[in-house]
Amino acid sequence: MPLLAASIIVCSPAMAGDAKVGKAKASVQCAVCHGPTGIAQYPEAPNLAGQVEIYLVKALGDFRSGARTNEMMTIVSKSLSDDDIANLAAWYASIQISVQQPQ
Repeated sequence: MPLLAASIIVCSPAMAGDAKVGKAKASVQCAVCHGPTGIAQYPEAPNLAGQVEIYLVKALGDFRSGARTNEMMTIVSKSLSDDDIANLAAWYASIQISVQQPQ
């Protein structure tokens, strides 16, 4: 039973972010590379629109801790609080995207 409880804790978001606050933060810190709607402006920057919230929380936390490295993201993430990370993740996860089959 402890394994089940641990997996529920690991799979559930630690905190629910505020997408509106995340949008405001993203427009200042993230939009230059990741675009105002999460569609990257540069080929080396990933699209963040529609990403899974818990993935974004983990990725930003890993950049901040140094567990994951990228020249720009390591610098940017150092200034992010846990609330900032939760809010940014909520914003990018809330963006609706659509996919079309290639013809």
